[in-house]
Amino acid sequence: MVEKHADKQQDGKQQAEGPRAGSKPRGRPRSFDRATALEKALQIFWERGYEATSVSDLTRAMGIGPPSLYAAFGDKRSLFAEVLVEYGRTHGSVAGRALEGETTARAGFERMLREVATAFTEPGHPHGCLVIHAATNCTTPEVEESLRAQRNANMADFERRIRVDIAAGHLPSDADARVLARHVAAVFQGMSQQARDGASAEELEQVAQLAMRAWPPAPAAAGSGSAAR
Repeated sequence: MVEKHADKQQDGKQQAEGPRAGSKPRGRPRSFDRATALEKALQIFWERGYEATSVSDLTRAMGIGPPSLYAAFGDKRSLFAEVLVEYGRTHGSVAGRALEGETTARAGFERMLREVATAFTEPGHPHGCLVIHAATNCTTPEVEESLRAQRNANMADFERRIRVDIAAGHLPSDADARVLARHVAAVFQGMSQQARDGASAEELEQVAQLAMRAWPPAPAAAGSGSAAR
């Protein structure tokens, strides 16, 4: 099934909103700012999730007609794919920057959870994480799988970062990298939902602090015992 036709049937009034053959397109099909329209689409997908956002919702928020949306972005699914890229480049880049800004996994994840506590609750945009919230009640298999793959890729990156620290001696050799990575991902996802439910930045920071207590302590510095002899 072609996504554009499915969206029109779902919206009900979509047929009335589209231009008839031979007629002039309504609205301002070529004069809108594409970056601004993309950010508006990002905001509404973030607020409502993928499935609950209709083409009519998007065109209303973006200030363009359906012909302009399809010409500039393709169908709803293509637009959402572009939104995810833009989110990762802007609002969603907090986690990656925090991890890259620290030399150890433990310090990186602690900073990440602390900083997303603020990012998830900032005014001016929907709370929580778009990637997590967009998957809620999603019944479009391709989108659901894409979001799941992105979350799993993030968790695999977490695990790789932890394994590097184990090999470097920053974490005990018997630390379970996979479990620790899943622990961080679960806390991250839970904090996102808590933010949408009204938790404050301060409350989420306390959750982050508590979560880090589950990490194994750093091993004693290598060679410290022989140096003391």
